[in-house]
Amino acid sequence: MKLSLPVVVQKLEAGKDGLPVLDILDQSLLPSQIVRLQLTTPEAVQEAIRSLRVRGAPAIGGAAAMGLAVCACRFPEQTRDGFLNHLRQTGDYLKAARPTAVNLAWAIDRCLQRAFGSMADVSALRQLLLDEAQAVIDEDRALCESIGEAGLAILRPHVRVLTHCNAGALATCGIGTALAPIYKAAEHGWCPEVFSDETRPLLQGARLTAWELSSCGIPVTTICDSMAAQVMREGRVDVVIVGADRVAANGDAANKIGTYQLAIAANYHHIPFYIALPYSTIDRTLADGSLIPIEQRSADEIQHCPNAAVYNPAFDVTPHELISGYITERGLFKTLDLNGVQG
Repeated sequence: MKLSLPVVVQKLEAGKDGLPVLDILDQSLLPSQIVRLQLTTPEAVQEAIRSLRVRGAPAIGGAAAMGLAVCACRFPEQTRDGFLNHLRQTGDYLKAARPTAVNLAWAIDRCLQRAFGSMADVSALRQLLLDEAQAVIDEDRALCESIGEAGLAILRPHVRVLTHCNAGALATCGIGTALAPIYKAAEHGWCPEVFSDETRPLLQGARLTAWELSSCGIPVTTICDSMAAQVMREGRVDVVIVGADRVAANGDAANKIGTYQLAIAANYHHIPFYIALPYSTIDRTLADGSLIPIEQRSADEIQHCPNAAVYNPAFDVTPHELISGYITERGLFKTLDLNGVQG
């Protein structure tokens, strides 16, 4: 089965001013409109990340890295010190867009370290940043392929998978994380079927995952978040696979709000629950999930009664005890080993 997947993040060689441009697919408009945006300023890049025009930890990382690079091509500074100072300020500004997804800070810091570790002049630094950002994107594409291959070990023909939010091609620079094994299974002719949680309040599952999978000819059924346990009880789910925006050193995983309750329901019904992620999503500086910063979203997303208070966290943390295993570019592991050796 040949898949036709969207390209979320890419570099355009030249905009109206002749300089490179960050080109993204505006996911806030899907599936009703397919619109691509060309970004060239720190303000535009940060707004696109903050407002979920580009979302999904790996895609955010790729967009941030390339966004930093294309912005740097427009810095007015001619001296190396002035350029690097402006670069650091821009990097810090972009990192503030969203606090939970570790790939954002990881990608920006990687590019900053590459620039500050070089003795190149300003012109060469601009090209170095573009090359490093492209490497971030290319590496993520390769990681997604490897995650997909590793995930085949937990699937079989006609497998029924439940997923939450969107961790497919729309969330990465490649074929996805949680959806990557599903795409690989489809390529093998295994005819997977997917239940896609609606994923309130922004409906990433109902809007994005359902659109992405159906566009590729993979059978997908959208359910409300509150229906997942009932579908499990009916014996219609073989495995749950979700992505992650940040994973602590002990394996606790932060993902879109609603993931934690899925893990509890899967554990009760004896259904395997897997996290699919690249190793770059692991935050080795955090011992456990209680230390993961949780983004609080605007009350406007869920407020229907003006006199009611609103609590709107964008993510929750699933304890590692509820996770059956981790599907990574280095293989399928029951526990994470930070040295890259199976745990």
